[in-house]
Amino acid sequence: MTRSQDERFELRDHTADIAVEATGDSLEDVFGAVADGLAAASCDSIPEEATERFSLEVSAEGREALLFDYLDELIYLRDVRAELPVDHHVGQIRGPEDESAAGATGAATDSDTAAVDEWVLEASARGVSLADIHAREIKAVTYSEMRLERFDDDGGRDGWEAYVVFDV
Repeated sequence: MTRSQDERFELRDHTADIAVEATGDSLEDVFGAVADGLAAASCDSIPEEATERFSLEVSAEGREALLFDYLDELIYLRDVRAELPVDHHVGQIRGPEDESAAGATGAATDSDTAAVDEWVLEASARGVSLADIHAREIKAVTYSEMRLERFDDDGGRDGWEAYVVFDV
């Protein structure tokens, strides 16, 4: 088991696969932490030099499907761009259950769900050339054992946690 310096994600041993367990104060934070975990699982040492950031937008029918599709898109972009996406920033996630659209009660109204019938993520990352690093191939993200849950611990801290398994 390997823990990141900032404690946002943890790499877990998993039979023939690798799993990332991540936490974040917001849904955006936990998505970014899982993506950072994917990068860490791919490469032991990520160069710090500045490289150009790129933007991406992903949509899906559900929150878990959005996490899956976001990670799948990062793997796809790695393959087509020959760059490892790193330094992930998830700027915004919108969806039919979005609390900001649902108001203080957390319950979506008919007008909220009519306006947004799918989940949409806007994010950015920077690409590190695969020629400059020794990267392990992560073949795919899986739904096997995937969890994405809100938590509220006894200490009054609330946030999100995710567990995602990748096929290596």
